[in-house]
Amino acid sequence: MCTVTYIPVSDKVYLTSNRDEKQGRSPALAPAVYDLSPGRFLFPKDADAGGTWIAAHENGNAIVFLNGGWVAHTPQPPYRKSRGLVLLELLNSTMPYHYFLTLSLDNIEPFTAIIWEDGALYECRWDGKKKYEQALDTSRPYIWSSVTLYNQEVIRKRQQWFESWLRQQGTPLLEDILHFHQFTGDGDEKNDLMMNRDGKVFTVSVTAVVITAHSTDMHYLDLKITRLLRRN
Repeated sequence: MCTVTYIPVSDKVYLTSNRDEKQGRSPALAPAVYDLSPGRFLFPKDADAGGTWIAAHENGNAIVFLNGGWVAHTPQPPYRKSRGLVLLELLNSTMPYHYFLTLSLDNIEPFTAIIWEDGALYECRWDGKKKYEQALDTSRPYIWSSVTLYNQEVIRKRQQWFESWLRQQGTPLLEDILHFHQFTGDGDEKNDLMMNRDGKVFTVSVTAVVITAHSTDMHYLDLKITRLLRRN
């Protein structure tokens, strides 16, 4: 829930998320299809709370969350519901962006939601007190970094990495995007896209949703397993 990119390419769009988590967090369950009325959902499941940070609906809609609204906040649990369950509640609506506008978020921890709804893209933020929303230009790429882990200087630096990579890359393929999410940075392990802060908080996975007019695919890299393989 900590670094997200949106990249439109020809007849498809890519929504990709790096999940940064604390060392003690239970490993997520790999993506699977879940029958949740009124439709089927595809998502990796948070083993602790049962929600998710990224999901797609069989109707073609998709949502990805980042922790925090506009600025870093001090968590004040207990919260009424986990943000991962809020994501599924939003996606369960045929119009998740519009549902966000009416959904009560009292006692829900701040978050940023990137919503792909019926070919439109929206950025929706909840700062713990107030909602903010805007429609985005679907023809241009975007990158977001969680305000709970990255200050504005680092967020701007990551934006520059993204823009430079896009200029050099031209038309990226899925493997190019997954490579960007794993290996981009300047050697500062605490703030590179695949981050590690003394083994206490680090990037545990990369998930990419590929959406076309006719299909939705999800690609999942479990980086905890990758790290173990590298060590061995």
